[in-house]
Amino acid sequence: MVKNGEMHINSLRDGRHVYLDGRLIVDHVDHPAFRNAVRTAASLYDFQARAENLERMTFDSPKPGLRVGKMWQLPTSLHELRQRRLALESWAELTCGMLGRSPDHVASVICGMYMGYQQFAAYDTRRAAALRDYYEYARDRDLYLSYTIISPQVDRVKRPGETDSSDEFLACAVVDEDSQGITLRGAKMLGTATPLANELFVGAIQPLKPGEERYGVSAALPLNAKGLQLLSRRSYEAAAQGVFDQPLASRFDENDCVVYFDNVKVPWERVFVYGSVKMAADQWYATPAHVYQNYQCQIRLMVKLRFLAGLARKIAEANGIIQFPPVRETLGQLAAQTVMVESFVVGMESAGVRYEQYWIPNARMVYGAQVLTQQLYPEFIRTIRELAGGALIMLPSSSADLESPITRELVTRIQRSPVSNPVERIKLMKLAWDALGSEFASRHVQYEMFYAGAPMVTRNHAFRTFDWTEAATLVDSLMGSYSAPVSTAGTGDVSQ
Repeated sequence: MVKNGEMHINSLRDGRHVYLDGRLIVDHVDHPAFRNAVRTAASLYDFQARAENLERMTFDSPKPGLRVGKMWQLPTSLHELRQRRLALESWAELTCGMLGRSPDHVASVICGMYMGYQQFAAYDTRRAAALRDYYEYARDRDLYLSYTIISPQVDRVKRPGETDSSDEFLACAVVDEDSQGITLRGAKMLGTATPLANELFVGAIQPLKPGEERYGVSAALPLNAKGLQLLSRRSYEAAAQGVFDQPLASRFDENDCVVYFDNVKVPWERVFVYGSVKMAADQWYATPAHVYQNYQCQIRLMVKLRFLAGLARKIAEANGIIQFPPVRETLGQLAAQTVMVESFVVGMESAGVRYEQYWIPNARMVYGAQVLTQQLYPEFIRTIRELAGGALIMLPSSSADLESPITRELVTRIQRSPVSNPVERIKLMKLAWDALGSEFASRHVQYEMFYAGAPMVTRNHAFRTFDWTEAATLVDSLMGSYSAPVSTAGTGDVSQ
């Protein structure tokens, strides 16, 4: 048995509380703000369930009779890591890399934590057992997980419990505990793709200090848990006029939600970290979790840049400027940057390291890629917009202009291209605007700049994982190969 799209869609009809435009959405699966994105997520499972894709996309679960997605695989060799990457790459190609929080992202987090099981066991054997059991539970059901690991941006100068003396539980924290479990109250962000997912991992990735243990809980719970409220941002899918006019926003809007925990009870068997600010940090950095999840991000971005580079070339061809030397130079720059990210991914794998029995990507290369791609993405988009020029603005208001006999003749007379008919040119430029300049596109720029944390955060990851000793040894070695000038006493002469 392999999970397919229909199974995933049915699993989302769980009565979760999603709020949009001030109203509770009774059945978000079929609501105009979410239905196409839900089916995009389902299409990933349909793809892996096809007979011709089973070997590439799935593997045998230890539970007899089940094949599950390779996002749950724990590679023990370079070959297995690359095979897993090819599966994740195939998924990313289905959405051109536009689904930032596809199922393989948070699955990678849980896999990385599971690899670090001994870290959890040294901290608390009961919490380690909970993590082990949850990994197996999520793996064998091929669950789509989302997560919320950041506190609301209220006053970054203050600590989590200091933001408002009248509301110490503005940021999600443990408000109570008993023999059955813990109770959570407060808000977390950003619940990207929570309308598309089955369950939620809640954790804390921001640094905490002793005394803030109640904010450092990590746990997993279904998205229909009693008291869990999903507050959706504006839906780009709902605002889309149709697939022709907004081919990306209409289908790939992985809606982000602020998640509010209104006294949500989480049983102990779903609690992985509690009572230790050290373990709240170690779960990310002392295990492969943070490296593994961000390796997945670079795989997805690699595909996304390929798509955008292809889009740039087609724009240049449609505008008849592909033979201009400056245009070819610009396209060459985009090609080089795309290959750079691909090289990072290959390098992370080849220079990977052994962690326990597992083969994991090279942390220095993961964090180096993060720093550079945060800067690269907005520049990449800006370059293609310059290449396109006014073509992105000189577009019909909607597909209705092509359906009306009055406007169609005028529109098709104006929209000319040396390589395609007028309708195909419009179709291309509509896609380009949705990828480069629409509200959907702007959200993606912001996402790629900050999904891994603020630039100062990712640069600090690069700083702490770089081999400074090796670099300094090179400097010391060179300096040791020659002498400093020595003054000759009494003469004023300087000799070598």
